[in-house]
Amino acid sequence: MKTAVIVTTYNRPDALALVLDGYLAQNSLDFELIVADDGSTDDTRRLVVDYAKRAPFPLKHVWHEDRGFRAAAIRNRAVASTAADYLLFTDGDCIPSRAFVARHRVLAEPGWFVAGNRVLLSRAFTARVIAEHLPLHAWTAGDWLAAWARRDINRLLPLIALPDAGYRKLSPQRWAGVKTCNLALWRADFERVNGLDESYSGWGLEDSDLVIRLLHAGVKHKSARFAAPLFHLWHPENDRSSLVENRQRLGQVLASNRIAAPLGFDRYR
Repeated sequence: MKTAVIVTTYNRPDALALVLDGYLAQNSLDFELIVADDGSTDDTRRLVVDYAKRAPFPLKHVWHEDRGFRAAAIRNRAVASTAADYLLFTDGDCIPSRAFVARHRVLAEPGWFVAGNRVLLSRAFTARVIAEHLPLHAWTAGDWLAAWARRDINRLLPLIALPDAGYRKLSPQRWAGVKTCNLALWRADFERVNGLDESYSGWGLEDSDLVIRLLHAGVKHKSARFAAPLFHLWHPENDRSSLVENRQRLGQVLASNRIAAPLGFDRYR
């Protein structure tokens, strides 16, 4: 199973460096990594070039010009740049646990997409992590317990590791709460729904749209909770001026049987 990890980023190379450190330290390195860059300045390209020289896996940078928030488009472009048959989407401010990729690969199953969750870092703790370049991917359970006691993180529960079992399939139609910061699916299913819908303008809900169309296509939800957590660095809230319009668009998808994105992945084939 050829796996591609697709890391979306925009003008945050300090956070991206911590994320890439986490992937360099994975306990299984059988994957390629694509930085899907939504129009960052050249600082990000230089960072990726530097990491690519020492990465123990293929690492490349896919970029398009900055024309506002276009995460759907850059993710579609990133998928078009790889021949991998399994896709693992995440973000450039989400540091992986050491077994993140390996656990997702274990959970992969035909007919299912796999969605995980995250631990949120506080604003002050995020500043410290970046300033001191703390290797969160290498932290022990004791380190995280101390961080929770200091209120540096919002919860500990996602750090409990449980094996794959039937309970992971208890909500096969669930779409609410699924985010592309921790989402894996088969490339064939991604192509079947024509990828992410680039009709969404600005921040918000293009990931929900993708998941709903996957469900319409018969691809079901499998949970990666208690298996593949991420550590999400704090950032200011994104501009939500497009959210009302995006909610209306999502409502139309929910009320329909639509499978294929009207403006999607086929643009890059």
